[in-house]
Amino acid sequence: MSLSRPHTQGTVHVLLPALDEEEALRALIPDICHATNMIPARVRVVVVDDGSTDGTAQAAGFAPAGFEVAVISHGQNRGLAQALRTGIARILEDAGVDDILVCMDGDNTHPPEYIPRLVTAIWEGSDVVIASRYQGGSTQRGVPLHRRFLSWGARTLFSLLLPVRGVRDYTCGFRAYRVSTLRVAAERFGDQLITSEGFACTDELLIKLAMLTEKITERPFTLRYDRKPGESKLKLMTTIRAQLKVLGHLRKMRRGGIPPSESSARGA
Repeated sequence: MSLSRPHTQGTVHVLLPALDEEEALRALIPDICHATNMIPARVRVVVVDDGSTDGTAQAAGFAPAGFEVAVISHGQNRGLAQALRTGIARILEDAGVDDILVCMDGDNTHPPEYIPRLVTAIWEGSDVVIASRYQGGSTQRGVPLHRRFLSWGARTLFSLLLPVRGVRDYTCGFRAYRVSTLRVAAERFGDQLITSEGFACTDELLIKLAMLTEKITERPFTLRYDRKPGESKLKLMTTIRAQLKVLGHLRKMRRGGIPPSESSARGA
């Protein structure tokens, strides 16, 4: 596939929250390197090791020579939401205005060959691009029935109660974000950008970004659950309760409007 070269090349930061994913990362990080070697921009991987007990903390050593991998370690397991908070905050500290953040699961279920498509969509004008299981051409391999039910149920509820134009997949964490848009969101919401815990945090982040931009698009992909080593860390009933809580909270927030930015508040 051909890539649209941006006017100003930035950095593509690939964020991988990971808990005991040594086996998956040994395959995933080299695959990311290979899949992105034709992107006309610097690419770096940021692994947030969320208190792993295996060799996840040595993830930088899994990369081919010359490929940038940084590891941020939590001393103990703090959950997916905190791993995302940590990773996003660290990337925003150093990222340039033209940079892109791509977030993927660290369990090797999100094929890296789709990263260039997501990045290209950002260069073409989107602020958020979702790798969607519900676009034409998408497939799912090896996904257990309860996981399919959860994603279908969440899609139905969000579509009815908190619809976002053009969005069909509200829960897939494989996304690309324009860094400048994330910065605006971080300024507006502060430490309330991600308040939920567990897997519902990705739903919350999407809806809050949708309060700030309509430039959200989707691209089809193949979810490769058949490549996942080990068992899923998702707890079904806990995740359902968290998603229902997020839905109620975000509906109230949407009715009340977004908070003013910190800079606006200081100037008031």
